[in-house]
Amino acid sequence: MIEGFYNLLAVMGFSHPIHPIVVHLPMGMVVGAVLFSLVHWKRPDLNLDRTAFHCIVLALVFVIPTYIAGLLDWQHVFAGDVNRWIVIKLILGVVLTGVLATTVVYQRRGASQAVLFRFYLLSLAICGGLGYSGGELVWGG
Repeated sequence: MIEGFYNLLAVMGFSHPIHPIVVHLPMGMVVGAVLFSLVHWKRPDLNLDRTAFHCIVLALVFVIPTYIAGLLDWQHVFAGDVNRWIVIKLILGVVLTGVLATTVVYQRRGASQAVLFRFYLLSLAICGGLGYSGGELVWGG
């Protein structure tokens, strides 16, 4: 079934893995949350704290398609071979999802901007670990 999906994409002229395309959505949203939150501290009148939170919600929404694309690519490109980088990515992916969901819950319960900013930074650090381990998986070290 997975090969059929990739064969269909190839027939349409697309022969690349799909995970690198969609991974920028949640990663970019987390970076955006950090940046909007930082600007909010300098210019609270712009209400960018709300935009930062919306970035986290979008990251949480798009993390699921990103994981699906990653699992499909892992099966297609690596034949499901389990190695330490895959294990690290799986663990960090679950942790990131948990942190994003927890951030949403804390915000809905009225957490301060300082508390939310810590969650944003933690999410950013996890994204860094995911990116690094992805690079090691694909290009080695």
